[in-house]
Amino acid sequence: MTVSPDSTHVGFVGVGIMGRSMAGHIQAAGYPLHVTTRSRDKAAPLIEAGATWHDDPASLAAACDVVITMVGYPADVEAVYFGVDGRPETGLLATLKPGAVAIDMTTSAPSLAQRIAAAAAERGAAALDAPVSGGDVGARNATLAIMVGGDAAAFETVRPLFDLMGQTVALLGPAGAGQHSKMVNQTVIAGTILGVAEGLAYGQRAGLDLEQVLGVIGGGAAGGFQLNVLGKRMVDGDFAPGFYVHHFIKDMGIAAGEAERLGLDLEVLALAKTLFERFAAEGGREDGTQGIYKMIAKA
Repeated sequence: MTVSPDSTHVGFVGVGIMGRSMAGHIQAAGYPLHVTTRSRDKAAPLIEAGATWHDDPASLAAACDVVITMVGYPADVEAVYFGVDGRPETGLLATLKPGAVAIDMTTSAPSLAQRIAAAAAERGAAALDAPVSGGDVGARNATLAIMVGGDAAAFETVRPLFDLMGQTVALLGPAGAGQHSKMVNQTVIAGTILGVAEGLAYGQRAGLDLEQVLGVIGGGAAGGFQLNVLGKRMVDGDFAPGFYVHHFIKDMGIAAGEAERLGLDLEVLALAKTLFERFAAEGGREDGTQGIYKMIAKA
């Protein structure tokens, strides 16, 4: 299969905060786009721009050469691929065409990615796990980092689509390697976001002009997305979700479980998970991850 706007129908399952922008880049490049999501209203801008709506993942997969999924939790991934309530005919694997490629861009469990790849291969298709990093900003600007696991030939086939959504794209190993790489990413972020929140809380208590502080340290060794983008949102009091707290807790749970299986005791990850769970219980579940600053600054 050669991927091109003239011959490739692309399906997108899940068009939330990030998925909507990612699907939009593919549509803007001229690919016939097919969409489904829990709430049709979220897909309205894509449908108005010409996307075809489907009522379920199975009917979408039957019409597409490449299917991309971007949903919330591993349980959602399981239902989308293998069907709801033990009914495999409702899942996209039941109708995935031979030669097609399914790409799960949800942050999910490596073991689930491996199951999906094996099931797709049984149908003469391929499946890649390709979680992303970069949040809502990266999705809007098509600058995501995309970490891919799976078959090398399938990766090269769909590389043009990845390049429409991301700036840094890499095949990191067999099925599951993309998800393992995302766990590395989330473990690094877990400690970093706490450091940003604590540092800015310190600056606030010390009476510093936090805008000035960010302008200086953001150009030094502390600089990076968590400080320069999310730190700025903390200072501005902007806690709207680019990446939900409850999704981050989910990711940290996966990372912690995988670390335990690998014989690692990741204490900073465990602390971050505990603090974010406390923040969620206090009402921050639907905030962006930068919302943790509110809890830390008032302590």
